[in-house]
Amino acid sequence: MRKHMKNILILIITLSVTFSFSQEKEKDTIKTGVIDVVKPYTPSISDAFKVKEVPVLGDEVTESKKEIKYNIFSFPVASTFTPAKGKAEVVEKVKPLKLFDNYATLGVGTYTTILGEVYLNHAISRNESVGGYVSHHSSAGGIENLVFDDKFSNSEINVNYSTRLRDLSWNVEAGFQHQMYNWYGVPQSQIAQASADNIEVDHAFFDAHFGGDISFEDTYINSGSIFFRRFGDNQGSGENRFTVKATVDVPINREEISTEIKFDYLGGTFDRNYFTNTELNYGNFQLGISPTYQMKQDDLTVNLGVSAYYLNDTEAKESKIYIYPNVTATYRLVNDVLIAYGGITGDLIQNSYHGFANENNFVSPTLFITPTDKQYNAYVGLKGKLSSNMSYNVSGSYVAERNKALFRNNEITLGIENYMYGNSFGIVYDNINTFGFAGEINVDVNRNFKLGLKAEYFSYSADDQAEAWNLPDIKASVFLDYQIDENWFAGANLFYTGERKDQFFLNDGLTLASPFTVTLDSYFDANAHVGYHITDQISAFFKVNNIANNGYQRWQNFPVQSIQFLAGATYKFDF
Repeated sequence: MRKHMKNILILIITLSVTFSFSQEKEKDTIKTGVIDVVKPYTPSISDAFKVKEVPVLGDEVTESKKEIKYNIFSFPVASTFTPAKGKAEVVEKVKPLKLFDNYATLGVGTYTTILGEVYLNHAISRNESVGGYVSHHSSAGGIENLVFDDKFSNSEINVNYSTRLRDLSWNVEAGFQHQMYNWYGVPQSQIAQASADNIEVDHAFFDAHFGGDISFEDTYINSGSIFFRRFGDNQGSGENRFTVKATVDVPINREEISTEIKFDYLGGTFDRNYFTNTELNYGNFQLGISPTYQMKQDDLTVNLGVSAYYLNDTEAKESKIYIYPNVTATYRLVNDVLIAYGGITGDLIQNSYHGFANENNFVSPTLFITPTDKQYNAYVGLKGKLSSNMSYNVSGSYVAERNKALFRNNEITLGIENYMYGNSFGIVYDNINTFGFAGEINVDVNRNFKLGLKAEYFSYSADDQAEAWNLPDIKASVFLDYQIDENWFAGANLFYTGERKDQFFLNDGLTLASPFTVTLDSYFDANAHVGYHITDQISAFFKVNNIANNGYQRWQNFPVQSIQFLAGATYKFDF
């Protein structure tokens, strides 16, 4: 910096000396004079600028705004109004029901009907209990225009024991049952001959059984059961059935396959077949396995499975393997409002004398018994809730069955056995395809009123038989329960069954005519009951059955009792 300042000073001094020298030299050569320079005026306009909206004050002191405070001048006002104290809304509480572990019921009615039942249950400890029940239902009969006795009875006794441990629970039970029904349905054309032969139409059944089941927690073996039944009658028939079932989870590649394993043995004998005195024996055992894998994704649930059975006919010395699909699915289209479902399943159905006799009490002890091959049952449907208290279910199905058992009126063969006068039923087998459609609505109007409606339509096709014997084309039912108030209650059940077809053999004692098909009329059965709770432990009831007073025929030539009245009481108690 100092170097530069030095240069600047030298330059200024040099210019000053030069200028002074030039002035002195001019004074010597140039004459003095006055020169006037005239220049025209040229005006100019400076650049415009925008005045700021908020000018900057140049004042040294800028006064700040004063803070304004608002005040309300309140003063008390005399008033005689006194506000009421608030009161919370009270929810109506329902009186808790007193539940009892035991009860006894007794009722009597027309046709000398007796109805009795006792149910007992006692907790031995927190994890153990023992119980049982005894029931009896009988009638002395008395249906109009019948020649033969139509009385019946059904008595049963059962005992059970159950226990629950930390990782498992199990129970065992045993029972005995005695039933008696009469072959009173002798057709009009055979009454004279049957009366002359003084036939005895009573048919009694005996049933002794025991079994048990067990379930596990947090193991691959979920549950298991075992059951044995000995069933027979007063005609020398006898049947044994033994079943074992287990459900396990089989782990495969970090996935679990729920698998059901089943063993089912059946063996029995009849003193004779229908046409000869030759003893009729039957028997088989089944070994089945049904693995199922479940997949869930959002609103879709799919169960993929298959059922495989090995069947060994111990009488015919034949064996066969059956494989069935077992696929089901559900999809929530609109939450719980609209749920679509469908599937295709199959099964090997074990028919038995016990099962046939309970479905039709008037079978003859001459049945040929073999399993039914349900090849597939394909179905689709929609279900859901129309509102919080109304649900519905509609579905359609197509079922293909091979060797389906059909009840058909037995051929008339006079003077041999008491059940050979057209007053008993046998079993025939055929390949039946069934198309069905069903609809159901359940309404819970409130906690005191429930209503249900169900209707089904069926269409059948048979390969060998002329008709699908004794299978109805329409079935419908209505039920309702109504708790009128704290003491009164009522209910009703209504049933409708459409037409059925059966076969009738006409025998004049000399020649046997060809059988012909008869149509059984549809029937409607309405039942109602009303009751009153006298105390928490004692109730009285009154029932009316077959209100329409229609002596319809559930089975050919077997009319039912007309209108029936029954009154009784129930007593509930604890030990």
